[in-house]
Order: sequence, then structure tokens, then C-alpha cells
Amino acid sequence: MLQLCFFSVNFIICSKIFVAFGRNCSFFTCIEVSISIEITRKGPSIFNTFGFQINRFHFQYMAFLKIINSKAKAQENTGFGTNSNSYGGRFITKSGNANVKKTGIGFLDSISWYHTMLNIPRWKFMVIVVLFYFVVNFFFASLYYLNGVENLKGVEMSTSMSMFGQAFFFSIQTFTTVGYGHISPSGFSTSLIAAVEALFGLLSFAIATGLFYGRFSKPKAHILFSKNAIIAPYKDKTALMLRMTPYKNTNLTDAEAKMTLGMKVEEQGKPVNKFYSLELELEKVNALTMSWTLVHPITESSPLYNFTEDDFRNLEGEFLVFMRMFDDMYSTTVAKRTSYIFSEVVFGAKFMPMFSRNEDDSKSLLHIDKLNDFERVNLK
Repeated sequence: MLQLCFFSVNFIICSKIFVAFGRNCSFFTCIEVSISIEITRKGPSIFNTFGFQINRFHFQYMAFLKIINSKAKAQENTGFGTNSNSYGGRFITKSGNANVKKTGIGFLDSISWYHTMLNIPRWKFMVIVVLFYFVVNFFFASLYYLNGVENLKGVEMSTSMSMFGQAFFFSIQTFTTVGYGHISPSGFSTSLIAAVEALFGLLSFAIATGLFYGRFSKPKAHILFSKNAIIAPYKDKTALMLRMTPYKNTNLTDAEAKMTLGMKVEEQGKPVNKFYSLELELEKVNALTMSWTLVHPITESSPLYNFTEDDFRNLEGEFLVFMRMFDDMYSTTVAKRTSYIFSEVVFGAKFMPMFSRNEDDSKSLLHIDKLNDFERVNLK
């Protein structure tokens, strides 16, 4: 006779172990163990098999409680949500735009075409203008051709391709209001098509002129940021550093900078976003003529206190950088944003100099191509 006895033992061991690194640092470990014990019994009193099967054994590390300095105070007015489960990827892209895709609304309603045409790269803008020009004229040329080329006075009746080409160039003359006079419309329908095209051409050139002017006159902060942030030696400590520089012939004054650390942490068993303001060595400079290295000293009050190279490698976090400055050419304030995720932080490095004097010692040379140059150093 075979009898099976099954016992399931579940227990949770939760231990909080405090390990001192410097002044304060805690490490919380929660271990959940589920052990199933299967006893096979043959006969009334003889155990032939005794087996242990471990079904689950996993560790949940709330590592952020180990990392974040308890002296650091979180910010609430960042504009980003606290629910970590609702966020995907980084908070801000490298170009400074919010990493958000809007859904639940029609595509045409979600796009501001004016802002899109002002912000797209120059080559895309020119391609769109040229394509629009030829597509519109091809459309009206097709209407003239379908309405009858014989209604266009001055068209030489030959091959179909030749007649369509003449209708196409007549469309261009009407669209641009050039009107050479070699070809003219005849009849009500052809004249109506030409009138509609002339009006459409006037409106199109008015919009194109406004877009060209908007792209040229839009104030921009012509600032480049270094590709990486670094953890570098700073006095008798270490510091988080990143570098920026102007790259156009503009004069920028009253430059201000702010830096925020955003991290995904676990609070009361739920993942949340926490944001910490990082104190900078200099938050404002009177004139931004050369490169500017933003420095956050990692002191005992910094949320980065006791961070190691492994922490930057294994944890999820992002440094948000906000810049404001005054452009005297446009006589207005311009802004620039960027961000660095932890994988873009180089631990143990220092930036190389990126400016020098010229040969006759009459000017300073700003080497833009050296913005990202750094060398590895050992941190004590």
C-alpha cells in the first residue's frame, strides 16, 4: 500500500540589516522562501523516501534604501509623476524634449503643425516645401489635362506627354502668379480651376514666408552639452560634473543652471519616482563665453553620497539639467534642457581643457571638438 503525505511549509524571513557606510546607509532585504516537503511512505511505519523540493526562493532587494542618503530631501514640484509604474524610459530625451507620447486623441489634433515646421531639421523643411510645390502643381496639371488641354489656348497639340508637360508648366505659372501669357485658360471650367489655383498659390506662399521667417527669427539657446557626465575628483571629495559650451556667434549673459536627480525607488512596497535637487558649486554666471562645467559636490548631504561605480551601473536614475540665459541679439530669455541616465555617467574621470590662447596671444581659442574629451583617473 502506497500512502503519500504532503506538507507545505511557507515562511517569510524579513530582516533589516543596517550597515554603516560613512554616517548613514541602510540595507533592507526581504527573503521569501517556500519549501515543499514530500514524504513517500510504504507500509505502516517504514519511510523509504524523504525528499525536499524547494519551489520558490527569491530575494527582493530594495537597493535604493541602501543608496539614497537620508539627509537628502525629495522635491515635489518637478512636474513629473510619482507613480513609477506609469513611466517608461527616461524622463527627458537628450535633445531636451519630454519623453512622452500622447494617445487617446486624433493624430491631426495632437500635432501643432506650426511648431512642427519650426522645429524640424532644415533639410526636412526644405524637402517638405519642394515636395509640396511639385505635388500641388502635379495635381492641378492633372485637372487641366482631364478637363481638356484644348481649353488651354497656346498649347501645342502633340503627344500626351508633351501636352501634360505644357499643362504642368502652366500650373506652375498660375500657382506662382508669374503668368507669362503664352498659355491662357479658355472656358468656364478651366478658368475656375486657374482661379482656385491662383488663390491657393497666394495662401501657400504666405504660409511658407511666415514659416521661413519664424525659423530664422525663433530664439534658440545655441548650447552643446557633453555626451557624458562624470564623477571626478573635487578638492578632497568627489563631484558630479558635466560640461556645456556655446557654439554660435551669440552673446549669452545671466546664465542659470539647475540639476535634479530622478530615481525609481520602492516605498511601502510600491515603486515610486523620487526627485532630489542637486546643489551646484555655481548656479549662475554673468556671461557664458567659454565652456561651463556644472559641478555638484558629493558631500554628506548629497543624495549621491556613498554611491559606488556598481550603483551607477546597476540602478536606474537620471540627471535632469535645466538652463536659462539671456540672448542679447533677440533680447529675450532662452532655455535649454538635457538629461543623463546613469549608464551615461563615467565613474572616475576628469574633463580635458577645451580652450587655449592663439599663437600671438591676442585671442582665446574655444575648441568645440574637445567638449566630450576626458581622461580616466583613480578616485581615492
